[in-house]
Amino acid sequence: MSQDKYVRCSLQTLSDQLDELGHQACPATVADLLRGLDYHLYVNVKRFTGPYHPQRDQQFDWIQILVETFRDEGLPILSVDSKKKELIGNFANAGATYRQKADVVNAHDFLSDAVCQGRPYGLYDLLANEGHVIVGTSSDTPQFAAEAVARWWGRIGCHRYRDVEELLILADSGGSNGCRPRLWKKCLQELVADRYGLAVTVCHYPTGASAYNPVEHRLFGPISTNWAGVPLRTPEVMLGYLRGTRTKTGLRVTAEWWEQRYSKGIRVSDEEMAELNLEREDICPKWNYTILPRKTYQWN
Repeated sequence: MSQDKYVRCSLQTLSDQLDELGHQACPATVADLLRGLDYHLYVNVKRFTGPYHPQRDQQFDWIQILVETFRDEGLPILSVDSKKKELIGNFANAGATYRQKADVVNAHDFLSDAVCQGRPYGLYDLLANEGHVIVGTSSDTPQFAAEAVARWWGRIGCHRYRDVEELLILADSGGSNGCRPRLWKKCLQELVADRYGLAVTVCHYPTGASAYNPVEHRLFGPISTNWAGVPLRTPEVMLGYLRGTRTKTGLRVTAEWWEQRYSKGIRVSDEEMAELNLEREDICPKWNYTILPRKTYQWN
């Protein structure tokens, strides 16, 4: 096979090749001929999520069982995830808005021109259909993710769900709140389970299935639609659009700015892991576990 296979054939190239064969056709005519043969311009479609995990369906069934159980008993179900970092400043934001003239922004997204970076961490309450977004200015670490859950419970959850002793968290299998980071489990133990006396059950969606996490389409989807095409010039503007997110199904969103600094690369030893009161489920134990409060632990 010749190397011509790896040459991109533009309309002009095809027109020149046809001309060499004695067929005169301008690029516009070539385009019409291609459409007649059902050829069209396409972009790459992202659908392949990697090899199919043999326990994928089993995990989805287990998540559904737990969600229904917690819902029937009126126990809190929290879907969590972090959104991509946003440059705060005079930068372009994807999307379009109705206005009399275009909003002028910087030509380049240089970090040096930014006021700061915002890292939204979303927490979606399935029973209440309400979201809370904590915008951090530090690194997206497991400690930050667990602190976000603790702040949500301390400010909202404990008042909305009084006298409950269980919390279900739905999270992706990767990232700061993934199934692998030990620090995520350690911080959940100290900041949530021990501090508030909660039994925290965590279920991770299978690899490549983050789109099924409710926080993605029920919270971050409406947020992206609400601020589409609007430059996030200041933290106040970002928080305003987060809090102003509404849907016909009754979604309400609260938000806060969090400037606590978090360090990367914190390791949790085997000895520290052994001290956790962590119980894994028999079904997909890598993705399902419960962190129970330690009765002898004294939190200061």
